[in-house]
Amino acid sequence: MKITFSSQRHQQLLRLVFLGCLVLLFHHDVHAESNRSTRFHDNYSSSLDVSSASSKIELAHEFGRLHFPPKSQFGGSTVIQPRSTRVALVSDPTSKKRHPNQLELAPEGTFSIVIIPDTQRYQGSGTKGAANDSSMVTNPIFEKWTDWIAANIKQQRIKFVSHVGDIVDVNHPAQWSIAKGCMDKLHGRVPYGISVGNHDMTGDGNSSLYQKFFPKAHFERFSWYGGCFENPNGSQSISGNNSNSLQLFEAGGMKFIYLHLECNAPDNVLHWANSTLEHYRDRRALITTHMGLGPRDKPTQPQDYFDAPKGRMLWTKRHGDRGNSPQQMWDKCFKLHPNLFMVCCGDQSRTQAMRQESIGEHGNPIHELLSDYGEGGIRVMRFIPSSNRIEVRTYDPLSQSLCESTSIVKDRDQHQFSIPYVMKPD
Repeated sequence: MKITFSSQRHQQLLRLVFLGCLVLLFHHDVHAESNRSTRFHDNYSSSLDVSSASSKIELAHEFGRLHFPPKSQFGGSTVIQPRSTRVALVSDPTSKKRHPNQLELAPEGTFSIVIIPDTQRYQGSGTKGAANDSSMVTNPIFEKWTDWIAANIKQQRIKFVSHVGDIVDVNHPAQWSIAKGCMDKLHGRVPYGISVGNHDMTGDGNSSLYQKFFPKAHFERFSWYGGCFENPNGSQSISGNNSNSLQLFEAGGMKFIYLHLECNAPDNVLHWANSTLEHYRDRRALITTHMGLGPRDKPTQPQDYFDAPKGRMLWTKRHGDRGNSPQQMWDKCFKLHPNLFMVCCGDQSRTQAMRQESIGEHGNPIHELLSDYGEGGIRVMRFIPSSNRIEVRTYDPLSQSLCESTSIVKDRDQHQFSIPYVMKPD
């Protein structure tokens, strides 16, 4: 006997069969995964794919709606926890839902500056603690950080990126080559600057290897690059050729100058910095230099790096007798300029995170911020002009989570905090 269906009835039947198969597959996957573990850990991925909590697939029909619940993780495997057997599968890649411990997208009317702490976690041949390792030199953490920054320029409204120095751990071409590859992910996409750390130069301040990979010629084509300190004697290996530089950018209707000064910058560099800040006194000023906050006196034993009184450091690492300590750099330069409102630094992984507000000679508050997390994350500073506030967020792109506490600095307020700062269009 031959049976025929109307076109409409045929379509309805096909939809019903498809829905039934979908539900069977859904429950089969959940059952298989639930046998692997009884421990549930919330896992909200920042990537938007069809399996994420914020992603749904729309399947409209007259038989009901299916809803995919949030993702959870069973021992590294991603599974879906069932909540209901009636769902519409709906894809929404524009969803802005985030886990409470994730970094929110930057709202309209805000902008961000990203601070990259010391990036010394190199692996492979020639790296510290790897005397017998002949493998290729890599730095997965540095790679991941700049990957995240490059991918989030638009979402986080990133207008500038600053590296606090100690770009390498060992001053060797193999590590410099990796560092350049990491920073080149930002090149031509967002303005950035680099402070030369003590690991990036020799004891007398020779930074010629840094200059080979990041010379001024690498930046001169960009309108935001304002130039660098030049030695008048012609030799640039110490302090010259982009080892001390300035960048100019605008954001939120405001004009900024950003100075990057090498570790323990000598007097001739500070004279250049003073002249530069005075020349651009109509711009809001930020400075990144490698050494800043940490043990005030030079540690005499390892535990001093953790326990000794801390503040603006009184000791130096580079440039010999010519080198200025962080306190001397403050006295000779930083405190003198009414447009300066922030100084960022790194260097001290055993202090890790610290901040203080100081008052310049003109009564201007200057926020001094240390971040050196090793592998624990970068700083995203979100400027919110409508509320005259800067939200500082320490974020780890590897774990895709905000840093709430560390074994060294347990106080959340050193990692996640706000700074008052008056912002009116210039």
